[in-house]
Amino acid sequence: MSYSVGQVSGFAGITVRTLHHYDKAGLLSPSDRSPAGYRLYSDTDLARLQQILFYRELGFPLDEIATILEDPQANALDHLRARHRLLNDQITKLQRLVEVAEHAMEVQQTGVELTPEERFEVFGEVAFDLTYATQAHLKWQHHEGHQRSMARAAAHSKEDWAKIMAESADWRVRLLAAFDAGEPADGTPAMDLAEEHRQHVARWFTPCPTDMHGRIADDFATDPRAFALVVPPTEQRPGLAPYLRTAVHANAVRQSPPHGG
Repeated sequence: MSYSVGQVSGFAGITVRTLHHYDKAGLLSPSDRSPAGYRLYSDTDLARLQQILFYRELGFPLDEIATILEDPQANALDHLRARHRLLNDQITKLQRLVEVAEHAMEVQQTGVELTPEERFEVFGEVAFDLTYATQAHLKWQHHEGHQRSMARAAAHSKEDWAKIMAESADWRVRLLAAFDAGEPADGTPAMDLAEEHRQHVARWFTPCPTDMHGRIADDFATDPRAFALVVPPTEQRPGLAPYLRTAVHANAVRQSPPHGG
């Protein structure tokens, strides 16, 4: 069967201009002409076009595609291996760019613009995972508490963040000491630490009633990205996140006013 330029353009998903360009470049010339002189493509031409489009999708330049098609048995594999290496190099470079963009976005999530050196000075190992921050924002963006928290975070200065992180580091040392000493999660020392964390959230970000604090602690126990916000991975212990969750919920019960008789 024979196909016109318009037909090939339609089912191949490329423009007539592109087909004309391939023809002029000697890459794909129609095998036949109609009685009126119009170009006609054969099934063999279409098979060659399919190969061309495959190599174009991989980013091969036209002159290299022509070289491959001249002797596909001898050259295709070598060319594909070279292209594979190049694509992997490009992926590596793009991944670096993604990481740079993510770090810039993470800084914006904290609400304070810092250089990388200042950011490490303030936050140290505490990890602000972009995917968690984004998902949390989407989950809670319409909640007044989250909106207030983001606004407060955006208003903090570098000095504010340094105070926040110093408080957090001191609290973390005492949390780890209680856990390592075997203090029960529903005991007074652990509950006091849970209450201290709740007050910290309220002081620096948003009012944090015990039910809201419980939801935060649930995230700590179920999402490593959330727990990394309060305890860096290098300082974590197996069972520490559930321990903190239990302490938070026990503290919530302790804080609840007694029911009247």
